[in-house]
Amino acid sequence: MRTAPSISCEPSTLIDLLRWRAANQPDRVGYTFLSDGEWEEQCLTYAKLDQRARAIAARLQSLVAQGERVLLLFPPGVDYIAAFFGCLYAGAVAVPAYPPRQNRNLLRLQSVVADAQATVALTTGPVLARIAPLFSENPFLEPLRWLTTESIKEGSETEWQDPMVASDALVFLQYTSGSTSTPKGVMLSHENLLHNQRMMQLAFRQNRDSVIVGWLPLYHDMGLIGNVLQPLFAGARCVLMSPISFIQEPVRWLSAISQYRATTSGGPNFAYDLCVRRITAEQREALDLSSWKVAFNGAEPVRPTTLDRFAETFAECGFRRQSFQPCYGLAEATLLVSAPGRSRLPVVKAVQAKALENNLVADAAADEENSRALVSCGRVMLDQQIVVVNPETMSECLPGQVGEVWLSGPSVARGYWNQTEETERTFSARLADTNEGPFLRTGDLGFIESGELFVTGRLKDLLIIRGLNHYPQDIEFTVQNAHASLLPDCGAAFSIEVTSEERLVIVQEVDRQRRDDWDEVIDAIVKAVSEEHGVEVYAVAL
Repeated sequence: MRTAPSISCEPSTLIDLLRWRAANQPDRVGYTFLSDGEWEEQCLTYAKLDQRARAIAARLQSLVAQGERVLLLFPPGVDYIAAFFGCLYAGAVAVPAYPPRQNRNLLRLQSVVADAQATVALTTGPVLARIAPLFSENPFLEPLRWLTTESIKEGSETEWQDPMVASDALVFLQYTSGSTSTPKGVMLSHENLLHNQRMMQLAFRQNRDSVIVGWLPLYHDMGLIGNVLQPLFAGARCVLMSPISFIQEPVRWLSAISQYRATTSGGPNFAYDLCVRRITAEQREALDLSSWKVAFNGAEPVRPTTLDRFAETFAECGFRRQSFQPCYGLAEATLLVSAPGRSRLPVVKAVQAKALENNLVADAAADEENSRALVSCGRVMLDQQIVVVNPETMSECLPGQVGEVWLSGPSVARGYWNQTEETERTFSARLADTNEGPFLRTGDLGFIESGELFVTGRLKDLLIIRGLNHYPQDIEFTVQNAHASLLPDCGAAFSIEVTSEERLVIVQEVDRQRRDDWDEVIDAIVKAVSEEHGVEVYAVAL
């Protein structure tokens, strides 16, 4: 049996890492889960996590061969964390997914199970009881061997056999959202994850004194890699709650930061907007956010107005604007790609919106009509490389041009599970003029200026109407600010083909408590989009 690596040894796998923590910091509480989002705690020390992982692994090793895929269906909590590491300890490949509710999410789950070819499912007793009635109507679920982690008794950890996996072995399959296509399983290895963890530790200045608070879904890369694996890598403490706890009462997130003196926490842009809208002045009086050093913001366009509103609203609670760390990442690059890497005010650049329509970068005054403010996502770190490429010619863009962001480096995943052609197309790009590569094609558009990466939008989402480029997130932002009845972050702009021409369609949620003239609301949307973007709206659905 392999012993835990020495303190001077750089871990080559996540198994080595947790074994070292358990041997050298056994009583350190690594994970605390707030079951009610506030006070009810479940805790895991490194020793306890190692013990539960070995017990689960020993049971798995009697059911699956090394390298086989195991479906994880858990609600957020410490049971999920133990099951994830149990898969690693067994040498199996974890496939995280969210437990379906009745018939919701079943189509996605069916696609994931079929693609991963999972044979065993790990879950809890309550989850299994809830989904077992669905077996008769969903034959893809019944053939799986179902194992509840509560049924695995203490003491069975002594039967565990170290799988002795190599650093390039797969750890888990991170399935993409599938919002525009069938979900694809991104193959992530130990070396991918450890390299990204080093980069994250450097970017966010983490150490064993750090406290990380998170509510992001644990089956998703930002929640799992950022909020579960990073504390283990840095030796920091992690405090978690479920996404539902945050959505129901956003103050719970900031209260946990205040109570546990968190140094690092974050999420997508909408989370900060939600706090501004939903946390009352009375609730703010009880918050102390002075310990919050890194407030990362990623996964969707980072809006300067969001940063401004949050910083102004919570300044009285001790929040500092320089704590903001706008960053960029994607599952195909494990997680993090770029970040500021140091404490500073966010870098904001105003550009001419009309120039962006032609893939050009032209400076504008901040108050100039039709200007667009872009927030820098920082710089790449360690031995990663980014190039900006014309997606049609496959040649590197000149300074001042917008193109597709391509990436190479040790954090780039091994490809998509069981999809050779898609892997070749996405992960093996080469520059047409120099044949340099291979690069990961991120599908995101942007440019680099003075070493700073500015992401302007998504290549697949780009709307091309009458020969001009329009970013849907910009139109959506214009729409939701066109009338007081329109809810922020609750709309979509897209195009459909009408008589061989692309036309713009808006779908937008409204505040049902208001009793406005809906024709007036639609007129406001059409007028705002026309004036701001110079494009005609074909249809509006409220």
